[in-house]
Amino acid sequence: MRVRRLGVEGALEFTPEVFRDDRGAFTSPLQRHAFARAAGRPPFPVAQTSHSRSRRGTVRGVHYTRTPPGTAKYVCCLAGRALDLVIDLREGSPTFGRCEAVPLDGEGSRALYLPVGVGHAFVALEDGTLMSYLMSAEYAPEHELAVRPLDPALGLPLPDGLDPLLSDRDCGAPTLAEARERGLLPEYDTCRTIEESL
Repeated sequence: MRVRRLGVEGALEFTPEVFRDDRGAFTSPLQRHAFARAAGRPPFPVAQTSHSRSRRGTVRGVHYTRTPPGTAKYVCCLAGRALDLVIDLREGSPTFGRCEAVPLDGEGSRALYLPVGVGHAFVALEDGTLMSYLMSAEYAPEHELAVRPLDPALGLPLPDGLDPLLSDRDCGAPTLAEARERGLLPEYDTCRTIEESL
């Protein structure tokens, strides 16, 4: 398992070995020992797993969870291709406002760890792109928040030549500045405290 620290503080990329033969392939995108070595603690207990299937051009996000309670995520692409976007929304973070784009696909099984308070979005680059999420907390609509992905202040590196398909919720989400003004962004120290308790 290869591990890379992303430019967003606390976010990690995991690239497992893929074993291929004439039957197909086998891989393990989450490995406890590799995660613990990289993060300094074991993976969080998984409270919920979710999948999303998207057509080409779909943009999902930027999503995050009210903190507290906060949610950590472990994300990978099971089929198709996606450009995954990791955005630091934690006020007071040394990397606040930074975005890192990571290509994910069903062939390489690369996975990303998103700490509590970090925003997540992705762009589906192929029809039938299947994303998998492991989460430290169950989905609770009252805690789910979003920032508008097309906000110029975020400057997300959306690929050229795609017509972005967004949900009404994501189109109507506040900009980063509006979320900040309304006190909707998570606080870095609070996120770190929650993270350490997982």
